[in-house]
Amino acid sequence: MDSLKLPLWMTGAGSRAFAAPVIIIMMLSMMILPLPAFALDIFFSFNIALSVIVLLTSLYTVKPLDFMVFPTVLLVSTMLRLSLNVASTRVVLTEGHTGPDAAGKVIEAFGHFLIGGNYAVGIIVFIILTIINFTVVTKGAGRIAEVGARFALDAMPGKQMAIDADLNAGLIGEQDARKRRKEVGQEAEFYGAMDGASKYVRGDAIAGIIVTVINIVGGLIVGMVQHDLDFAVAIKSYTLLAIGDGLVAQIPSLIISTAAGVVVSRVASDQDIGGQLVGQLFAKPQVMYITAAIIGGMGIIPGMPHVAFLFLAVLLATMAFVVTQKAKAAAAVPPPPPPPTAAPEEEATWQDIVPVDTLGLEVGYRLIPLVDKTQSGELLRRIKGIRKKFAQEVGFLAPPVHIRDNLELKPSAYRITLKGVEVGAGEAHAGQFLAINPGMVSGPLPGPVTSDPAFGLPATWIDAGMREQAQTMGYTVVDAGTVVATHLNHLITTHAAELLGRQEVQQLLDHLAKESPKLLEDLVPKTISLATLQKVLQNLLTEGVHIRDMRSIIETIAEHAATVRDANELTALVRVALGRAIVQQIFPSTNELSVMTLDNRLERLLLQALQTSGPDGTGIEPGLADTIAVQAEQATRHQEQMGLTPVLLVPAPLRALLARFLRRALPQLKVLSQAELPESKTIKVTRLVGGQA
Repeated sequence: MDSLKLPLWMTGAGSRAFAAPVIIIMMLSMMILPLPAFALDIFFSFNIALSVIVLLTSLYTVKPLDFMVFPTVLLVSTMLRLSLNVASTRVVLTEGHTGPDAAGKVIEAFGHFLIGGNYAVGIIVFIILTIINFTVVTKGAGRIAEVGARFALDAMPGKQMAIDADLNAGLIGEQDARKRRKEVGQEAEFYGAMDGASKYVRGDAIAGIIVTVINIVGGLIVGMVQHDLDFAVAIKSYTLLAIGDGLVAQIPSLIISTAAGVVVSRVASDQDIGGQLVGQLFAKPQVMYITAAIIGGMGIIPGMPHVAFLFLAVLLATMAFVVTQKAKAAAAVPPPPPPPTAAPEEEATWQDIVPVDTLGLEVGYRLIPLVDKTQSGELLRRIKGIRKKFAQEVGFLAPPVHIRDNLELKPSAYRITLKGVEVGAGEAHAGQFLAINPGMVSGPLPGPVTSDPAFGLPATWIDAGMREQAQTMGYTVVDAGTVVATHLNHLITTHAAELLGRQEVQQLLDHLAKESPKLLEDLVPKTISLATLQKVLQNLLTEGVHIRDMRSIIETIAEHAATVRDANELTALVRVALGRAIVQQIFPSTNELSVMTLDNRLERLLLQALQTSGPDGTGIEPGLADTIAVQAEQATRHQEQMGLTPVLLVPAPLRALLARFLRRALPQLKVLSQAELPESKTIKVTRLVGGQA
């Protein structure tokens, strides 16, 4: 038998989607269609229950985005109260002469039990609740939402750059980065929506006052003119009904306004409001001791309620004593073990000769917690992520990073070594954050001024408490571990060619032989030596070309190695084979390549110089070389100002010459040959590099 198929609106997802239109249509119907008193009781009870649910949900949320639908809830609850006001006004004016229960038991209860049946007291209570809601809660929540929306929008660039920095350092994956970018956008949209939604509550308070006045005045007219009631009877009946109607709407409105204030005024934390109150308000025993002494002193003054004050003083003192004992127990640590006895000195042996580490990281003693396994050093995890990301992108596994402490360094200093030689150094202050200026910040920050060790951008070291302020001002804020990890990642990528030794090349070949054994058969070392293959791969890495596609590299070398022995010529042939990957690496997700080219006259001069001087280009006239360097620098700066990657497109014979010549002065400039461009790409020339012979 076929399984029973339910309509979409009866399923879980369909019913949730069907609920919103039903609620809106129901509220509009309440404004138009007359409702019996029993239906009003149901809807007023639902309104009170909804406001309590919203308040409790706001108290138990950890961050504002956990209650992202709150602005919509605010609008719906406001419209529900206004619809109930319209429906109850109709009943009050048409049936108010019959007695206090004309508009339902809920309004009668608020009119009798909450205000004692005294309409004067009811008017005063109603006015007080409206003033509190309108001038205090709603106005304050609206102001916080307005400022929060502006700060969230101002902080978006800095937060986006921090996400990109974590992604580039290998700390997070692409999926986590997309999730965090989405949360940043949703946070700005949430505060903007709350800024607008708070206006609904203010309008609701004004509408409540107007509706109450209309109910009183209209009730007097209807009662005295249409139902021949005395003035005293009419004002008492209709005033009690109007005030009961106003209170039954204003109390849920005040609860919703309080929930709005709680949502927008809380600071992001991993605790809900209750946990923050208990953990921070009663965390300092000295505060509770002083408060207990003051309350106890007030309790012994003649005429004061002694029992209440003295009971509260004893309670606070007891709580302070309990907190103090817990703090002492947490601070108690076992005594340190006795120092080990010094071992007798041994004679020097060949074991004392330690091989030089390919990659090394030396840290001062204040940075040891970042790299200590016993202290859950976060930098160790980040270095693992850097090596994994490097292997996935570049195409080979970088050597392990050997970490050790160096007492000769400053306490917060570190240095990175390559084959025992320092290639980078810097300082990182554990417990502080580095605020990097990306060029569009709104002002300076207090703290030691420095520069980002990886890219040289101006930066300032700040305390943890200023992190949010710095992000709001447009700074990219990273912790000390991220500073060291980003610097290490930058240097590993820059010196990739030096990290590719013969052992790494052999491991690459062994890995490739498992998948394609026939591809390497009789190639190394019979056709080409391991040293030549290593030189070809290093040439590619020197110019920033990834070697992930080892199949294409080996196939190209196997095809030409019998006739071409020079590593530089083989590199040029391999670059042509990797042309699509090279272009994709420089121009991701675009078919139009914006490039610079050589002036025709300069191109001919260089080709002639190449024929007379050889492939190394040592015979180029110095004046021509200076002109090329100056104009290439100007063209590169022009491309960067346009937001384009600086790429110089030249004929194939000139590519290696110009790449070597310009690499030191302009490391960001990429030099491509025309033979390396895929046929599917279109070329757009944005600048000509010309010169005077």
